[in-house]
Amino acid sequence: MSWAGPEDVFLSTSLASYLDKKLLVLLRDGRKLMGLLRSFDQFANAVIEGACERVIVGDLYCDIPLGLYVIRGENVVLIGELDLEKEELPPHMIRVSTEEIKRAQRAERDLMDLKGSMRKRMEFLDMD
Repeated sequence: MSWAGPEDVFLSTSLASYLDKKLLVLLRDGRKLMGLLRSFDQFANAVIEGACERVIVGDLYCDIPLGLYVIRGENVVLIGELDLEKEELPPHMIRVSTEEIKRAQRAERDLMDLKGSMRKRMEFLDMD
């Protein structure tokens, strides 16, 4: 088991400037969460209030409400403050329902699987 040293304190103390502000948190698995930072600790574990997951597929997007959310610090890739006065998304983005975005995600995943299987089938043509 490892313990946080004095140098680790600087990582999490910089989060103090984000307390009670709306943040975008990018996680290791690619998910994007938004919400108000309410608390954090020396390991960058964070409590987000009013959290929602922003799912983007092509020009479609959906904000899926999650409520109060605890994020383990080791899963955080990036944390940034959202500017409340600026438009969050480009104007061409279309907001859709949760069901529609799930269908779009499934279709995108199926397409990626198909591309992967086609590449495997065509590997024999790769003549270096």
